[in-house]
Amino acid sequence: MSIKINRNMKTFMCAAAAVVGVGAVAETINGAGASFPAPVYRVWTYSYQKATGTRVNYQSVGSGAGIRQIKARTVDFGASDSPLVKAEQDKAKLIQFPMLMGGVVVIANIPGIADGQLKLSSEILGDIFLGKITKWNDQKIVKENPGVNLPDLKITVVHRSDGSGTTWIFTNYLTKISKEWSSKVGCGKAVKWPCGLGGQKNPGVANNVKRVPGGIGYVEYTYATSAKIPMVQLRNKSGNYVKPSLKAFQAAGGNADWDNAPGLYMVLTEQPGKESWPITGVTYILIHTDLPMEKVESLTNYFSWCYAEGAGSAEKMGYVSIPENVVSKVKALWKKTYPGLK
Repeated sequence: MSIKINRNMKTFMCAAAAVVGVGAVAETINGAGASFPAPVYRVWTYSYQKATGTRVNYQSVGSGAGIRQIKARTVDFGASDSPLVKAEQDKAKLIQFPMLMGGVVVIANIPGIADGQLKLSSEILGDIFLGKITKWNDQKIVKENPGVNLPDLKITVVHRSDGSGTTWIFTNYLTKISKEWSSKVGCGKAVKWPCGLGGQKNPGVANNVKRVPGGIGYVEYTYATSAKIPMVQLRNKSGNYVKPSLKAFQAAGGNADWDNAPGLYMVLTEQPGKESWPITGVTYILIHTDLPMEKVESLTNYFSWCYAEGAGSAEKMGYVSIPENVVSKVKALWKKTYPGLK
């Protein structure tokens, strides 16, 4: 009997050792940050693990939290829609590179108003978020939308309650189109909102707008389409009213001057062009400059795969992939930062 028990124990220990061995070989990458690109990041992490066996964990916690976590070294990479200037990157021993481009859209829940039916100029949008225009049948909105039956309904502004790169993109736009917004509120991942109610991350804003008749807010394009909330046409820098679309985001991205972007810092709000969507943003990845080469290779292999294999799925979800010439700049940055990288 004792011999049988010993044999069984030996078999169990060998099996356990094999499991541990498999766990030790399996690779894991941890990231956290922006909710703006989270829908496509979920698809990428699943597909990459299926293709390579490497597991990528991504926490959609907002850009502010993502920057804090990468600076604290609790994750392998941070993700942010609010880019860091070169001096801040250097201070934190980080490099930054673009992963995707996409649109921040304005959504509105107005009974009887369909997707794309409402038009808003930049001046009116600024006044709404400043709390100066409070009813949907305000004469300024009515004048801009002849033939549209706008109700006598209170406007409820919905904004992010967490530190958010989406908020940074949106408030960056508002500072460009409204002098009053620029002087009283400004641009940031979190600002002191003049009015409205808050929601956590993009889904929180979308859900609040959807449940409150008269609600208006801002979210990344994919969240608006998946929640089926009507989007607003906006007047762009060229004076044209445009609907949010992949084509409109690409038009804005096409005007980006990456050759003169220290630290690959780029802002795409209020870009010229008759088809350009005015609130287009870039979402970034942040990694440390002093990583061991094994970790560098693991990260750059993953992001190289995202650029090459992930572009198709990103565009299907309404994001704009990074152009090849910019990807080449990113890979040159990797080699310059990590001289031993193959």
